[in-house]
Amino acid sequence: MASRNRQMHLGVFWLGTGNHSAGWRWEGAAKTNFDLSVIAAGARTAERGKFDLFFISDGLIFDAGDHPSFVSRFEPTTLVGALGAMTSHVGLGATVSTSFSDPYTVARTFGSLQQLCGGRAAWNIVTSSNDKAALNFSKEHLDLHDERYQIANEFVDVVRGLWNCWEDGAVVADPATGQFLDASKIRALDHKGKYFSVKGPINMERSPFGPPAIIQAGGSAAGQELSARTADLVFAVINGDPVSAKSAYDSLKSRVVKHGRQPGDVALLPGVMPIIGRSDEEAKETLSKMQSWLSPTNALTLVSQRIGHDISGYPLDGPVPDIKLDPYGHQTFALTLIELARREKMTLRDLYNVTAAARGHWVIYGTPKRIADTMEEWFLAERADGFVVMPPYFPGAFDEFVDLVVPELQRRGIYRKEYSGSTLRDHLGVAGAG
Repeated sequence: MASRNRQMHLGVFWLGTGNHSAGWRWEGAAKTNFDLSVIAAGARTAERGKFDLFFISDGLIFDAGDHPSFVSRFEPTTLVGALGAMTSHVGLGATVSTSFSDPYTVARTFGSLQQLCGGRAAWNIVTSSNDKAALNFSKEHLDLHDERYQIANEFVDVVRGLWNCWEDGAVVADPATGQFLDASKIRALDHKGKYFSVKGPINMERSPFGPPAIIQAGGSAAGQELSARTADLVFAVINGDPVSAKSAYDSLKSRVVKHGRQPGDVALLPGVMPIIGRSDEEAKETLSKMQSWLSPTNALTLVSQRIGHDISGYPLDGPVPDIKLDPYGHQTFALTLIELARREKMTLRDLYNVTAAARGHWVIYGTPKRIADTMEEWFLAERADGFVVMPPYFPGAFDEFVDLVVPELQRRGIYRKEYSGSTLRDHLGVAGAG
């Protein structure tokens, strides 16, 4: 059992139309993911709740049948730059794929954001999982799953190497002597690897806040290895089963130690959608109402994307078909959803209802106390170091969590009442070394 001195970490997963696929239909809910004023209000709410992180995902394709927030969205690093000027403490995470980017560009982008946001920037590393994205980048297909992670490992090493090309004090700027730089404190990277060749150094001095934090969400063996070696925070997919969650938590922490790090150097935060009510029954009715608004077409699209298999031809009230993992696709979500379906003996209709609600993440409902009880239990049992909260709609559902659940967690002594520092690394309690 964990010590009560340990503090829970919280992030929020921003989707302007709500994390529930039909959340935007709730009375008073935001109807757009493309309005800076709405997003800024959400980031300020996260800051009011003393959240570690305001987290922005990304996608590289258009699909009219996709989640409403996926069909129209800002490029996330640009958005983080704007939000940095509108907030003062909450960490700001942006997703950039290693499959369709260049290490030098990513190093400069996040190095800039880290400085502009006062040490609050985080890069969410993804390898991309939708094969159609390749068609937007002059390719026919994604690389296979394991090779994408080999590329990602080298990519991250290059980015972190570029961040470390400058030592502190390299800029002298001495008017008396006329010396501007101490060139002995700047070195080339000279990286020559299997996938990248990067001379360096980066044309950017070292940030006084340390390097940006790194987020990773891969749950496969390859993803866990990348997380254990490089990540500060892991956004995990769980299906509510405590046994599998504890196994995944312990597996990640053991890998972290294997890479010469301390278990606390990496925070594991599962995604969870809380549905809050004045009673458990009211919360269940809220969930049922949103579920009744689901479009079968959109739900089937989301399930097919998550499990990497077109299920449109199967009977909805029949069993979930045997599915082979897509070697190009997102294996973590596929494994999680298939395991859930087998354990709960779900029909395909059951599975698409669950997936359309939170895209495969865990949905919990009840009073603020019941939700806090669940979060506390998982935290103290070391199944999680905290949670990425995925409100079904904004702003109301997020306001309810901050106003009703956060005080419950604070009263129990497991969640901060005030920020102890101003940077994301301060919030996470991790060192600033690159």
